[in-house]
Amino acid sequence: MRLLNKLRLGFLIAVLSSIMLPVQYVSAAEEQRAPPAARTSGTLGPAVLRAISEIQELLQPEDEEDEPDYEAAKAELDDLRESRFDRMNDFEKSTLLSFYTNYYLNTENYIGAIGIFEEMLLIETLREDQRLRTHRSLGQLLASEENWQGSIDNYQEWRNLSLEEDEIVYRGLSYGYYQLERFEEALPFWIDRMELLLATGETLERDDYSYLNGIYFTLEDFESALDITKTMIVLFDDRADWQNLSAIYSSLEQDDRAVQALNLFYLKGLIEDDTRYINLAQSLAGIEVPYTGSKILEEGMDKELVEKDEENLTRLTQMHLMASEYESALEPAIAAAEADETGDGYDTLGYIHYILHDYESAAEAFQSAIDKGDLSDRSDTLMFLSRAQLELRDFDAAEEAAREAGDIGDERASRSARDFLRAIDGRRTFYNTIAGRKADAIDFYQPYPPIQ
Repeated sequence: MRLLNKLRLGFLIAVLSSIMLPVQYVSAAEEQRAPPAARTSGTLGPAVLRAISEIQELLQPEDEEDEPDYEAAKAELDDLRESRFDRMNDFEKSTLLSFYTNYYLNTENYIGAIGIFEEMLLIETLREDQRLRTHRSLGQLLASEENWQGSIDNYQEWRNLSLEEDEIVYRGLSYGYYQLERFEEALPFWIDRMELLLATGETLERDDYSYLNGIYFTLEDFESALDITKTMIVLFDDRADWQNLSAIYSSLEQDDRAVQALNLFYLKGLIEDDTRYINLAQSLAGIEVPYTGSKILEEGMDKELVEKDEENLTRLTQMHLMASEYESALEPAIAAAEADETGDGYDTLGYIHYILHDYESAAEAFQSAIDKGDLSDRSDTLMFLSRAQLELRDFDAAEEAAREAGDIGDERASRSARDFLRAIDGRRTFYNTIAGRKADAIDFYQPYPPIQ
């Protein structure tokens, strides 16, 4: 869209650069560019020539330090029009109207200029080159007034009359159709414009490709957008294009390539926001590269681009768990548990301690999760608390937790709890048996009395 705004702001420069009747044309240069007789509608009479010369002096003083007198020039133009227009030949009329357009363009009265250009087209014997310039100027001026269809019509008429193509016309046609949301019609004119510029040895700017890519995106032609984006990366190596590359692959459902492109974006040091750090980290975890994902997320946190809030700390914890980096998972898990308004954070922390065989810390964390409440699955947390208590040989506490888990869980959880209660009884019996045998052994093997 930046290119579109640039085009819109720049059209006036092109209009002013194609002034229809400079001083030299009125006086001497007519001999240099004299049209064939069949295209000539006459010559300037002495009175008209004198008036036009005076008007030209007012619009463009010979002394560069003098300011143009637009007010006086307009008055002279109006006088000449009122007094002689009906008696003028076609050449004189076109000359007078050309000076009107110069006046209106210089005073930035574009509506006035449009009216004069349209009047000029009514002259049947208007020179072909002037008719072409008039249509092109109207195309530009009507675009500035957001009269897109009028702009398109004049550009198309220019093409009907011209034996050559023009990049400004191609650009205006594409821009006009784009504004009318007729994107399929806008596309070929922009491609033709780019090809014309390349054929004439011009260098295309990144904005030229960006506009084309924008049309492809709008039309959801992601295959073409991919080709253009790759070309832009080679030519300009711009961060926005690297960023778009990943988005295009995602649109094409080529998820592995999307992650690879985003990873290249990261490796080039172009990621500067939390969203893409998080997106890349999660994407890598999603394709079973959680260790790398965790390192990227940690880097984002270290750079203070990714906030160390409960959500991101939980993400980091989960990536460490997926990578079986349980020791590394402890620190973010503790911080996430403290920040979590629910007990789920402590539930995860308890699980990590349990995996690390730190059953005492696990039992404390599971109990904190239960005390904090609002758990995603209270029954599951109670079962893990029961397992931790069993490892600590606190059979009564383990039994209590398992019974509560069975009471509040679904049928599957209840069945699992009943099975675990039998396991607790079995373990209790085992340890009691071992303890009894140990006591019996101590009693059996009495020490000999001391030798006197």
